[in-house]
Amino acid sequence: MEKQFWEEKWQTQELGFHLPFVHPILKRNLAAFDLPAGATVFLPLCGKTLDIGWLLEQGLRVVGVELSELAVSQLFESLGVSPDVSPWGDGRVWRHGALTVFQGDVFALTADDLGDVAMVYDRAALVALPAAMRERYAAHLASVTAHAPQLLITFEYDQDRMDGPPFAVPAEEVKRLYGSSHALDCLSRKDVIDNQPAFRERGLDRFEEIAWRLTPL
Repeated sequence: MEKQFWEEKWQTQELGFHLPFVHPILKRNLAAFDLPAGATVFLPLCGKTLDIGWLLEQGLRVVGVELSELAVSQLFESLGVSPDVSPWGDGRVWRHGALTVFQGDVFALTADDLGDVAMVYDRAALVALPAAMRERYAAHLASVTAHAPQLLITFEYDQDRMDGPPFAVPAEEVKRLYGSSHALDCLSRKDVIDNQPAFRERGLDRFEEIAWRLTPL
């Protein structure tokens, strides 16, 4: 998606992807990854998700990347902290304590930027990208995180009735993108259309949320 598209979403506060609570899938499945204290969890396209504060409370280090400067500013404001901000590529890097957020293009990230990543938590990145960008994204993610384990959330719905984002990413595509490097386990699958009235209005009668655990081979 174009930078302007997401900037406008944040400026107009069209934030249907932002949940006002910590994601239950994260809370339910984090322990299974058996992360040691201080381990790094990477959140691509992190927005200002409340999941970040919760992960920090678990004693983990969190690194995110987010295109929108407004989103990053609101994230640190919601945490009640004042970050140190310095230049990074075409954007900036914001740091406070165990939290680092790179504000800019996810494809500009390097392995050196991230350091050792113990887990990737992709709640809203893969599903935010159109099909033409997903293969590049998956390959880049694998490269900069050294094929780290991943907790991935995807959606399945009739995209003939509603186009994304969020986009439908069927199981076959998850396997095509990650199956050669990771073992894939479907942790849960649930139709959450009742929690998505706006999607009903756009013609959907099914909106399935799928949680995946990706374990390096």
